[in-house]
Amino acid sequence: MRQKMKMLMLSLYIYHYKEPVEYIESYWQGEYEHLRKKWQLLDWSEIYDFVEFVANNYSDEKTNNSFVDLCNKFLEREFSAYRFVGKQIVPITNEIEIKSIEEALEKADKLKPVKKHLQNALDSLGDRNDESGAKYKNSIKDSTLAVEAMLRLIVKNENVTLGKALTEIRKKGQVEIHPALEKAFGSLYGYSSDGGIRHAQKAVSTQGDDFEEAKFMVVACSAFINYLLGKCPKAGVVCD
Repeated sequence: MRQKMKMLMLSLYIYHYKEPVEYIESYWQGEYEHLRKKWQLLDWSEIYDFVEFVANNYSDEKTNNSFVDLCNKFLEREFSAYRFVGKQIVPITNEIEIKSIEEALEKADKLKPVKKHLQNALDSLGDRNDESGAKYKNSIKDSTLAVEAMLRLIVKNENVTLGKALTEIRKKGQVEIHPALEKAFGSLYGYSSDGGIRHAQKAVSTQGDDFEEAKFMVVACSAFINYLLGKCPKAGVVCD
């Protein structure tokens, strides 16, 4: 335990606070007091950054998971607009939405392109330092790219677009996707390709509605990935 805490302290100083390691006290009580004083000077977003860093850098996964669960209980108790989803603090509080995203991240653990884009979408959505609105555009883009990556794995074509992959799956009968869902995600692809989401054709909006759209896309795309991951084994399709 002591060695793990020491490594966490080193990580905090080097990677989070970016301070020389000689500032670390030689005994725990002194270091605790030093960190507590620094904590009291943090603003709300910096507190979330600190907590998020700890959850991702303590070298015991079981303890990390317990820490995340405890943080979410306190965030819920205090009516915070933020929750941990995986190891990322994001402005999502609905339990069903959180579970849908976490399930997709967990299932996609061996599907690197899918997980990478899903995690990027969450990172952008939870970026507390970007007030420009670009983070929402980036989150929407990566949510769509996660679905596209999943469909590419199904059709075994790294270059096909989301829309064409859906058409190819239907024609080949690889995975039975309900026509309404196919149409819906074909339309979402069109939406993400329009208005600068994927191709930066228009100026980025800074309106609050962008968050709602970005959150919807993360949740909807995670749910669709879960749907496909459930369908593939039944159809005998290997998605890796």
